[in-house]
Amino acid sequence: MTTQAIAIQDNPIDWKRILFLLIGLALFFIVNFSPPWPDAIDPTGKHFILSKEAKGALAVFLLGGTWWVFEVVPIGITSLTIGVLQVLFLIRPAKDAFTDFMTPSVLFIFASLIIGMVFTKTGLTRRLAYRMLMIVGEKTSMIYLGCFVVTAALAHIMAHTAVAATMYPLLITIYQMYADDDTPTNFGKGLFIGMAFVAGAGSIITLLGAARGAVAIGFYKDIIGKEISFFELSYYMFPIGWAMVFILWGFFMIFLKPEKKTIPGLREKARHLSQAMGKITRKEIIVAIIVFTCILVMSLRSFVPILKPVDKTAIILISTILFFILGILDLQDLEAIPWNIILLFGGAMSIGFCLWQTGAAEWLAIGWLTLFKNAHWFVFLMSIAFFVMIMTNFIMNVAAIAISLPVALVIAPYLGVAPEVILFASLVTAGMPFLLLVGAAPNAIAYDSGQFTTGEFFKYGIPASVLLMAIVAISVFFIWPIMGMPIFIKEYL
Repeated sequence: MTTQAIAIQDNPIDWKRILFLLIGLALFFIVNFSPPWPDAIDPTGKHFILSKEAKGALAVFLLGGTWWVFEVVPIGITSLTIGVLQVLFLIRPAKDAFTDFMTPSVLFIFASLIIGMVFTKTGLTRRLAYRMLMIVGEKTSMIYLGCFVVTAALAHIMAHTAVAATMYPLLITIYQMYADDDTPTNFGKGLFIGMAFVAGAGSIITLLGAARGAVAIGFYKDIIGKEISFFELSYYMFPIGWAMVFILWGFFMIFLKPEKKTIPGLREKARHLSQAMGKITRKEIIVAIIVFTCILVMSLRSFVPILKPVDKTAIILISTILFFILGILDLQDLEAIPWNIILLFGGAMSIGFCLWQTGAAEWLAIGWLTLFKNAHWFVFLMSIAFFVMIMTNFIMNVAAIAISLPVALVIAPYLGVAPEVILFASLVTAGMPFLLLVGAAPNAIAYDSGQFTTGEFFKYGIPASVLLMAIVAISVFFIWPIMGMPIFIKEYL
């Protein structure tokens, strides 16, 4: 057999990959070059035209979504394709399409990944992991629960991106005590996908978990003229967020039940390894001080007026700069950063802004929500929550809320629905994008573990999203009315 024949035999053609690559391209060309689409018409009769550029944005959106889910090329390369298509087909100028790859949000993710790297390099991660395992014990079900509870709790006081970056190396250490190598297992999939999911659940509870809450509340105040306080948001979101944490724990115990019920001798092993590390080192102390100072300052932005104008990205990037100045990190560490994840989020920001700036996202929102303008109030409310949930998997959750809330708040009075319940239902689903990696930074950070594919994330995200919608329905019918939230206009007035 010739060398060429052996090479062909060793590398069989991946027909599934080629099929979905072609499906993505077909969707792009069909939508981009199709005849003009009908206008979207809002409840006041105003027409929203889908321009050629907006139709092109939808075409790129479909290609990107297909390639991301089925991972026909590395996820970072799909992101580059998103930028290139915008420029080649004159959807947006190169300056706009490619500048979005380095927005403050992308740099925030970069800084968060650096923090995770530093925690691992200095040994802080191992120290924390051993302490946690000594507390939760040897049952894998309790390890799941312990990791999920800590993740959700941290997301109350710091951005869920930073939480994921902090928890990621800790989970890597825990997993290394479960398996002998990096081969994917049910426990590994559940541990990392679960961390991403519960980071979102924890982040909806306070304004510190993500920017979406503050932006939505400000938007709500401008439209309705009523202010939602920090504590009012937490009051209504607390039972929903924590209910989702425990539901997701049960979900992963069913769908990704660990292969081992216990890890015999784990607690003793963790205790022994913790003792072997000795006393906390000077570098660990410096890292802890830098990181938690940055977190404290970012948290105080909501309460200290002088700090509000300072963007959180600049604050967290200070930590990156200090790590290199103090010699904690070096050039080799900089080169080891997972740029595939950075590019993933660069592409997500680019397609998000593309849909927003071309008017495609607004056209989608109005077209979708006006379908339900004569529906039962509950169907209408759930349609809003569903739309936000789907859109937040593709574009920034802030943008998903911003394009849907105005339309929803215009339609709501005709159906007798109070504006407050629309706001909170939207915020719940905006915080938990369970379908695509680009929906939230914790999803992408978890993916770096190598424990699951984008297709597997999508597969488990579907039933998790169904559970989320069920929780929204239960909240609207039972939980929020009991807590005093007005559901109907007559109660609101």
